[in-house]
Amino acid sequence: MAEPVPKSVLFVCLGNTCPSPIAEAVFRKLVTDQKLSDHWRVDSAETSMYEIGNPPDYREQSCMKKHGIPMSHTAWQVTKEDFATFNYILCMDESNLRDLNRKSNQIKNCKAKIELLGSYDPQNQLIIEDPYYSDFEIVYQQCVRCCKAFLEKAC
Repeated sequence: MAEPVPKSVLFVCLGNTCPSPIAEAVFRKLVTDQKLSDHWRVDSAETSMYEIGNPPDYREQSCMKKHGIPMSHTAWQVTKEDFATFNYILCMDESNLRDLNRKSNQIKNCKAKIELLGSYDPQNQLIIEDPYYSDFEIVYQQCVRCCKAFLEKAC
């Protein structure tokens, strides 16, 4: 029997050092815990060029460690190829969504479904705020809810 083709998801925020690496790590743990990691390609990226090469914020790393979620990530910018190779590109806010939709219009073979990650939130919090100026725990909890709901729908 043929191996199932992996699904893929790219989580995106402005700088790729706060909410998108949280979502990536949370989703990676969910698929690992459900023994689905062989069926998923998971990553995160930024729309800007501000943080390329930087690790996640130290407060974020502390929050994830507290919840027992491994995290190792270096920020990078979304590429044209990502629109053709990822099934889903899930972003954190309307600004990211506008940027990604604008970029995807320049791609002939765009296969990615571009959405707000918050559109999966059972508590209907559409926007995942940048925790840099707020609370990493709140963003973590929102990412957990959204990623669980997304995984249920995508499987």
